[in-house]
Amino acid sequence: MSRSENAVDLFLSGYNCAQSLVLSFADDLKYSKELAQKMAAGFGGGMGKQQETCGAVTGAIMVLGILKGEEVNNNDELKASAYGAVKELIRDFVAEYKTTQCSELIGCDLNTPEGSEKFKDDKIMENVCAACVKKAVEIVEKLTA
Repeated sequence: MSRSENAVDLFLSGYNCAQSLVLSFADDLKYSKELAQKMAAGFGGGMGKQQETCGAVTGAIMVLGILKGEEVNNNDELKASAYGAVKELIRDFVAEYKTTQCSELIGCDLNTPEGSEKFKDDKIMENVCAACVKKAVEIVEKLTA
């Protein structure tokens, strides 16, 4: 099973979008799955279900930070590498989905009964969110290959 398929399986089994991203990289990045799950817990649903930046994107940013982030404070070269990778992630994600905004990606308000019903009835989790999780993993893999 590929890492992106694993992330989608994690997502569809109940982890939020951001957790699915960081958990799919946990073994390779040598951090515990418990830490990954906790670290990303508040980022699902577009950051605390506020439908801002997609949790798949914020999870991917966390992974890129671990892979390309600073090991020493004020290391401008490493900072530039991390920032550049995040810019590429967002550029590639937007090229595919036209936005990183959860609310625009799913087209309903998760904080209303009507929006929650639409989310379930239209299988948005399976049809939209799972694809975003898969794509975010693929982009991170491309940027770190």
